[in-house]
Amino acid sequence: MSTKIIMNRNYFKIIRAGINTTFQDSGRNNLYHIGIPFSGAMDNRNYLISNKLVGNLIIRPVIEFAYQGPLLKYYGNKLSFTITGDVTFKLKKNDQIIEGNCYETYFLENGDEIDILSTNRCVYGYLSISAEFKINSQWGSFSTNTKAKIGSNNGEKLNNDQEIEIFNIHSNLSKKKLNYLNTKIEKIRVIKGTNFNYFSEESKKKFFKKEFTVSKLSDRMGMRLEGEKIENIVNTNIKSEGLLKGVIQVPADGNPIIMLSDHGTIGGYPKIGVVISADYDKLVQIPSGSQIKFQEVELTDAETLFKLYEIETQNLISQIQ
Repeated sequence: MSTKIIMNRNYFKIIRAGINTTFQDSGRNNLYHIGIPFSGAMDNRNYLISNKLVGNLIIRPVIEFAYQGPLLKYYGNKLSFTITGDVTFKLKKNDQIIEGNCYETYFLENGDEIDILSTNRCVYGYLSISAEFKINSQWGSFSTNTKAKIGSNNGEKLNNDQEIEIFNIHSNLSKKKLNYLNTKIEKIRVIKGTNFNYFSEESKKKFFKKEFTVSKLSDRMGMRLEGEKIENIVNTNIKSEGLLKGVIQVPADGNPIIMLSDHGTIGGYPKIGVVISADYDKLVQIPSGSQIKFQEVELTDAETLFKLYEIETQNLISQIQ
């Protein structure tokens, strides 16, 4: 008669932390007035899907990684995990190596390893488990902002040799899969910014007609662009104003910067545009070195597109039973 072994402790040992590996959830609200940005998962759709696949509440914290992900060794009782995004990863079970597929759950048992080798045609990927990470929240969120040293893991990235405690493993484990393909859009749609008329007519035309290159200096705070210089004909600096995720500022050098999830909450550069919310998930997944173009839309169109994107996301989540 076999005896089920119950581990006293369930945890991951981080063999390799990866380039930019943090805990993220749906972000923290209503703190802009004290200089705390929203943060949260960069690609909200992939974040939500990852939690749904493993049977979690969709706002549970997950592990977000960029470019190269972590190598994790698991110790503990059986659980399931999934990875979302466009990611190459392997599951190592004893001497067996399983090539992983995104948007599919796998079982993880004592001594197994998850090796997240790289993202492919995207930047961010997400690892969810059918359990909870034993981490601390701050101001209503587990999201880590490494620049401000806020959130789980003392506001730091995950490190080599670190151990991550796990608890509340689901008792009902089942295989799940979602047929989903990450797609790209030809142009990033924007509405005019509050300082749109600070820029020359020629520069406005350039902004919507020319391609820009995503700089290697981009991170969770902002995406820096290189290309045709955007000429300011009024004032290259303004009185500092509040910023939002997706705002496109243009400093004196004429190279636009798109504010991302960990952005500063105020800024003194003129704002030429704002990326619409419906395109934000796809924007953040554009790797450095890639070219992007902008397309102007009206506010009412942006609102409609966001509603449609939300409906599409919910339809995807509802497919996972």
